[in-house]
Amino acid sequence: MSVTPEVATPTPAATTAPRRVNGSGSVFGALVLRLHFYAGILIAPFLVVSAVTGLLFVSTPTLDRIIYGQELLVDQAADTTVPVSQQVAAARATHPEGTITGVRVKGGEWTTHVDFSVPDLVAAEKVHTVYVDPYTGEVTGQLTTQFGWTPLQAWLDVLHRDLHLGAIGGLYSELAASWLWVIALGGIVLWWRRRRAVRKLFAPELSAKKGVRRTRGWHGAVGAWLLVGLLGLSATGLTWSNYAGANFGLVIDQIKGGTPYVSTALTGAPAASPGAHHGGGAAPVTTGDPDGIDTAVTVARDSGLDGPVSIVPPADAETAWKVSQIDNQFPERLDSVAVDVSTGTVTDRVNLADWPFTAKLTNWGINAHMGLLFGVVNQILLAALALGLLCVIFWGYRMWWQRRPTRADRRAPVGTLPPRVDWRTVPAWAIIAGILVIFAIGWALPLFGIPLAAFIAIDAILGTVRRDRPETPVSPAPAGS
Repeated sequence: MSVTPEVATPTPAATTAPRRVNGSGSVFGALVLRLHFYAGILIAPFLVVSAVTGLLFVSTPTLDRIIYGQELLVDQAADTTVPVSQQVAAARATHPEGTITGVRVKGGEWTTHVDFSVPDLVAAEKVHTVYVDPYTGEVTGQLTTQFGWTPLQAWLDVLHRDLHLGAIGGLYSELAASWLWVIALGGIVLWWRRRRAVRKLFAPELSAKKGVRRTRGWHGAVGAWLLVGLLGLSATGLTWSNYAGANFGLVIDQIKGGTPYVSTALTGAPAASPGAHHGGGAAPVTTGDPDGIDTAVTVARDSGLDGPVSIVPPADAETAWKVSQIDNQFPERLDSVAVDVSTGTVTDRVNLADWPFTAKLTNWGINAHMGLLFGVVNQILLAALALGLLCVIFWGYRMWWQRRPTRADRRAPVGTLPPRVDWRTVPAWAIIAGILVIFAIGWALPLFGIPLAAFIAIDAILGTVRRDRPETPVSPAPAGS
């Protein structure tokens, strides 16, 4: 008598349980893996552009010395300098047009910069700068500058921010900054789930044979070394982005954590905001007498403002001179005073020590992002970060290629997608909480929240469609086979 063998059928638990990913059966692990994969594939090109343009920008201090050495550097420093008023007079003699809007006295090997507001340049937020040797009083050159930067530095700054494409181009950099921290944190979570030891996080799998495992080892280990720097670049980059930066500004205003500024009004009027983080905004129209600048500088020096300083002449007779430290290389030199030159007194003062902590942190973060904090050390670290990020991205794409099917009947140009998250296994409360979090993030970081919501929605719809698609019945094997 023949016995018909029983065919085991999958239990409901077997059909609904989430697939194990990298040794974990959690939905969270599967979601992080899929999100990291898609973000790496789709956002990485924007990160490559950001890293390359950032690498170019951070090299500007060296390039400026080579290209603009005649304007920026003195032939030989001396023990004494000519009065600042004589330096300004020399600049005025060379460039009689325009209104003096500011003077930057840097000292050491650097020339003095005298800025003139010219009608043709105001709309572009630029000025005409005349450079004067502070030790001889001779003019060394002239340039059209922006925010105190050389033409090359200003051009590379715009290239890094928006590729010279305006508001549309600015979306690329904000998109990159909005997703960089997600990719970095997601990567370290996945790498931790594989290594399970802190010391192993920073070491590639050198014992692995050539292939995806070795590539993943370098991808994960170098990413771990770069994690803190990448998070810092993401956070500081977002502070002056179009949408996230505006929301950041609203929060800072609400908690009164913005940068305080000295009041230059001799009548007690409040101080005016200086504009963007670059020191931007159209140059103010000023009528200051160059002769008064020596008194302003002397009073400021006597008040403890040493090192490089910026001097802004008064806008009218009811306004004081403003003298501010501008040594961004050392974060403790950012004090400012307002000086009434008719009496030789300080009418208002704001020290860095009086800034809210959020204002200090924002200033230091921005200067670090731009390679200004601590000078060449900062620039080397940024260059290493940019090069490391490019390597990590390369290894990520290489893994995608190495994981491609190579069998004759299943060839593919790239690797397969990570398993899709089975949302049916996620509790309702977790989905509701996730939606609320996405909405909150979408408000704070629109170019992260909106793409994330779109990714989850599309992924869930595609998964539903594929589950509902009827399966082709499998023909039973012939008897005796």
